[in-house]
Amino acid sequence: MMNALQTLRDKIAEFGEKGIGAEYRVPALWIDPRQPGDERIRSTDAVSFFLGGVDAVLAHEDLTPETQGNSGEWTKNAVVYNMFTRLTTAWDHDGNGSISIEDLEGGLRETGTFLKSIALLPFLKMMGVNTIHLLPITIIGSDGNKGSLGSPYAIKNPYKLDERLCEPFHGLGVEAEYAAFVEAAHRLGMRVVMEFVFRTASKDSEWVTDHPNWFYWIDASVPDRSAEHPEGFGNPKFSAEELQVITQRIKRNDLSSLPPPSMAYRNLFRDMPSELTIEGDRYIGIMDDGMRVRIPGAFADWPPDDVQPPWNDVTYLKMYEHASFDYMAYNTIRMYDTRLATVDNENRGLWNTIINVIPHYQKNFGIDGVMIDMGHALPKRLKQSIVERARKVNPDFAFWEENFAISAKSRQEGYNATVGYLWSDEHLPHKLLEFLKMLETQDVPVPFFATPETHNTPRAARRAGGLNFSRMTMVVNAFLPGIVFLHQGYELGETYPVNTGLGFTPEEIAELPSHKLPLFSESALCWNNPAEMSGLVARVNAVRAQWHDIIVSPSRHTIKVFDTTDPRVLCYLRQSHDGKNAFAVVANTDCQAAASAVVWLDAQYDILTDEIGGQEIGKNEQEGFVFDLQPGQAVVCELRTTKIEVEEFNP
Repeated sequence: MMNALQTLRDKIAEFGEKGIGAEYRVPALWIDPRQPGDERIRSTDAVSFFLGGVDAVLAHEDLTPETQGNSGEWTKNAVVYNMFTRLTTAWDHDGNGSISIEDLEGGLRETGTFLKSIALLPFLKMMGVNTIHLLPITIIGSDGNKGSLGSPYAIKNPYKLDERLCEPFHGLGVEAEYAAFVEAAHRLGMRVVMEFVFRTASKDSEWVTDHPNWFYWIDASVPDRSAEHPEGFGNPKFSAEELQVITQRIKRNDLSSLPPPSMAYRNLFRDMPSELTIEGDRYIGIMDDGMRVRIPGAFADWPPDDVQPPWNDVTYLKMYEHASFDYMAYNTIRMYDTRLATVDNENRGLWNTIINVIPHYQKNFGIDGVMIDMGHALPKRLKQSIVERARKVNPDFAFWEENFAISAKSRQEGYNATVGYLWSDEHLPHKLLEFLKMLETQDVPVPFFATPETHNTPRAARRAGGLNFSRMTMVVNAFLPGIVFLHQGYELGETYPVNTGLGFTPEEIAELPSHKLPLFSESALCWNNPAEMSGLVARVNAVRAQWHDIIVSPSRHTIKVFDTTDPRVLCYLRQSHDGKNAFAVVANTDCQAAASAVVWLDAQYDILTDEIGGQEIGKNEQEGFVFDLQPGQAVVCELRTTKIEVEEFNP
């Protein structure tokens, strides 16, 4: 859909005389990202705002990334902004104190849209972002939905975009707006990565009517497991002995004859119904004998004794068809039993439909990569086919994996990046030091997300030290052999989480029920926070670009961790393979108190200069550099050392 941006611009211009949204309030950062000024919110009219955003992109030199044909290896150069479109550009445009989920007068939306996201792109460009990672943007189901809007992961049809993500006033529809967004990102030199979930679907998926055999069915009279119904439907229960056998077999990768769930659990499941009806948002199947059946909710599949309640807004797709395995359990939806996972049992119609999802978006919108949610839980042959088909369309297409490990297996399976686990360790100084020392002792097999937060974790600015912690992590992470990953709102000092999926205590989860979370209901980021750190992000990424070739190297020979005289202060060095160029990152991990430490660095200078803030660092009488650091302060200093004591590097 080439020229989609100009087409959208022309259509918007037609509304210039109508003056829609005459009192349209937007964050100042959306209009002037470099100098937002003291007035953090500005009033304008909607048409002028939209035209200004589109024109700013059209006036920019065309920097559309060229295809390199190297299987998505451009990923190692990525500076990523993670965008949940519905949230990222949501704002109280009429100033009434809330985010409306109903359209405003004139056909405008307060929830986020691709058009508003186009206007946001110059701000992201200013910060050094060159890749947009979109959480799922497809239509959302209704059966079992949480909150007022539902989860983007409750995908009703992966081939259709969510109409809520476009502005209604222009009438072009969501596909035209999304095509314009991708084109705008490309013009600014940014790539676009979409996120997909291929092993689950909403319980009212559009596929149900034509393909009921792609879904599991249970007796409709069985309630979901809850406090009121502790014996209701949920993940199957195993005895301690069974769990021990299961764990041991999975650990040694023995997937033959895995222990099944109890017969009582398996008997809850029924064959595909012969007739379908709809009751409210729910599909009800009618069996030949008159029994009513329904599609069950999914649940956490590993470990098998996970205590999470069912995920009532999604269900597992039936990847294989086999009469003896017609139930949902760890051995049918993730750790596929070898008797089930055969070519003859593949649910081929479903597989072919899944395999063609990504090519649909490549051909129609020109996307550059995908994140596959729980990709490691897909059948191996299906996953291979997904990768092969997408790279047949575009040899430069990237695949990212939602896996918390950093292992060679991801690389072997065709992935260019993995989430990794830095997000879970960074707020604990001793764990952060362990992570750095791990990088010092082994090559990085696949780039990881260098981030202290994701949409499922606590916010960095909510940790001890608040924005001091965020600032410290921005500097420390930007120079690691990973990819810089900015979760929406991180640069603003946002403290409210998007979801409570990882790293929250039971008490925190109780205080933040799902209907209050942005993943499920309307919300906005703190775009008017005067303490935001977008300027720091821009500066750090600019400094990072100076040493790009050193930073992206996965070799353990390019990183060295130094001891300091204060355990709160960490120091690591990055150096070129010949050792002639090097720089050091020194950070005070105490984000609530100042610290002073001495570090013995082999530098060509007696005085070092912090490339971030300009501070000068001198030596003491013992020839050690003395770093006096404010709470959470991190500095980056060029050393230009001669080669220090490391093993020879053999590329």
